[in-house]
Amino acid sequence: MTERIGTTCVQGGYRPGDAQPRQIPIYQSTTWKYNTSEHMGKLFDLEESGYFYTRLQNPTNDYVAAKICELEGGTAAMLTSSGQAANFYAMFNIAGCGDHIVASSAIYGGTYNLLAVTMKRMGIESTFVSPDCTPEELDAAFRPNTKAVFGETIANPALAVLDIEKFAAAAHAHGVPLIVDNTFPTPVNCRPFEWGADIVTHSTTKYMDGHGAGVGGCIVDSGKFDWMAHADKFPGLTTPDESYHGVTYAERFGNEGAFITKATAQLMRDFGSIQSPQNAFLLNMGLESLHVRMTQHCKNGQAVAEFLHEHPKVAWVRFPGLEDDAYHALAQKYLPEGGCGVVSFGVAGGRPAAEKFMAALKLAQIATHVADARTCCLHPASSTHRQMNDDELAAAGISADLVRMSCGIESTEDLIADIAQALETV
Repeated sequence: MTERIGTTCVQGGYRPGDAQPRQIPIYQSTTWKYNTSEHMGKLFDLEESGYFYTRLQNPTNDYVAAKICELEGGTAAMLTSSGQAANFYAMFNIAGCGDHIVASSAIYGGTYNLLAVTMKRMGIESTFVSPDCTPEELDAAFRPNTKAVFGETIANPALAVLDIEKFAAAAHAHGVPLIVDNTFPTPVNCRPFEWGADIVTHSTTKYMDGHGAGVGGCIVDSGKFDWMAHADKFPGLTTPDESYHGVTYAERFGNEGAFITKATAQLMRDFGSIQSPQNAFLLNMGLESLHVRMTQHCKNGQAVAEFLHEHPKVAWVRFPGLEDDAYHALAQKYLPEGGCGVVSFGVAGGRPAAEKFMAALKLAQIATHVADARTCCLHPASSTHRQMNDDELAAAGISADLVRMSCGIESTEDLIADIAQALETV
């Protein structure tokens, strides 16, 4: 029987047998005991599956990763300590010193910094292209040493919708995979593998957890990218790994398992950015209601965007669900059931008006977080980007009047009433 996504949210990844725990057990242990060194040696040689140290793998994490893998329609997945770690692992797993990445310019600022600054210091250069670029402009960004293309399904906080098919076609024409951060829509509203993406990442901290309870990330492999067909580009996957007993990942584990196995055996071994089993347990609790919550998040986002769009004290609104939004057509294609509950808008009157509006909110909470059950909002010019003047903000693509509101799952009418009373003070 083919399950619908709501059933997978509730029961995917872990199905207990007779007299086994109904809830996923928390394996709160650093280590596992074995009767012989020979048995443990087989685990270290990747000849048998099992656990020996939680810095690499943990059963609780694997149950939850398996659920997310089912939700995305992938073949293998792993949890990480954060969404930032997931994006770094996904790219660094196939790109090293002297390599190059093509990325959409409309991505989360932390990920932009990871690519433009930190990974550049590691010898990996990136070229950023507009999500609205033509196929010819996108093609021109590639180099012989390009190893991956990266983008976000819905950019944070620009809310640009990625044309996944366009970016996938360009990536595959150059023999590299497309990596898509699918945090905002979640697999409930978009499954990038169905549009040609090869690897999907998530900040599970956001909608998947849904309650601001635990930081985490996830990487999912589609199992569709043929590493051996591009063996020269990806020697880490297609030649023996002398740091791990000479295993050749693509040969031993095939397209379905090579990417995640290498990321676990190499990167998790060396960097140790594992998600704690306790956080994985909390994440699973959030996943069980993901399909229900996303419906309300999207309903609230749409209603708030429409209200703001008509309000005389609002200068502009950015939300793909609005018919006059620049990304509405792409949203209709990739996100027909809705995208997310995040709305970006500008308060007429600039920075002072935005600050006054934020201070007057009673229900919406001022926080750096997005995408959980409680509505929260942020005025970047007064907080995360307060060191910049208005000219510097404009150069960074952040206007002084911008407010980012993440609509929770409260009653729609109460959210709009709170926004309305706050706007009255401006």
